[in-house]
Amino acid sequence: MNKVYVVGLGPGGAEQITPQARSAMDQAEVLCGYTVYIDLVRPLYPDKEVFTTPMTREWERCRRCLEIAQSGRTAAMLCSGDAGVYGMAGPLLQLCPEFPEVEVEVVPGVTAALSGGAVLGAPLTHDFCVISLSDLLTPWETIENRLLCAARGDFSICLYNPSSKKRADYLRRACDILLREKGASTVCGWVRNIGRQGQTHRVLTLGELREEAVDMFTTVFVGSSATQAVNGRMVTPRGYEAKP
Repeated sequence: MNKVYVVGLGPGGAEQITPQARSAMDQAEVLCGYTVYIDLVRPLYPDKEVFTTPMTREWERCRRCLEIAQSGRTAAMLCSGDAGVYGMAGPLLQLCPEFPEVEVEVVPGVTAALSGGAVLGAPLTHDFCVISLSDLLTPWETIENRLLCAARGDFSICLYNPSSKKRADYLRRACDILLREKGASTVCGWVRNIGRQGQTHRVLTLGELREEAVDMFTTVFVGSSATQAVNGRMVTPRGYEAKP
């Protein structure tokens, strides 16, 4: 069968992998993915053939996965979270015209905006934006403009890839941009290691968030002007509930 499943694994815990994702991996003869994601599912499929590449070699990974399917074997391309949210569904589908006989099915997963939001409470109940602070593929000037537009629109904002060793000050820079339009008392939160061992979280203000040390395993949430801290949780009211 000439088929590729592009599978979103969710935040990382086996209990958060959807039944549809499990079914796709069960059917796949070869599991492809970034080394870290393959390691997450190795305990579930210790005998499956795998193909891995390190970070920044996504196109090679996608092409090899399609070649495997073209040879008549069923393959699964694994991604964390959702395959279509900063995942591999896009680049793999971009390569599909070179492999017209290969069928591709995108299998959704639980992205960090949703799984992390559940840990914090309900920060995304109304309109929201998801923005990555990684400038590996997006110029910082574009990221800055998106942050400013989201702040001016008074969206709740979920920030992916907020910091790394090479980008240690990016969250602070992002907060400085948001503070042009949002008050320092805006309710915010972060979750680290969502759904994995050592999960931690905190609810705080935008002014306090500016001073926080976070990493690539952290997802950050910045509330709208309506977001509240309720019993230690982030809550953004639904817009049509305009009640005192």
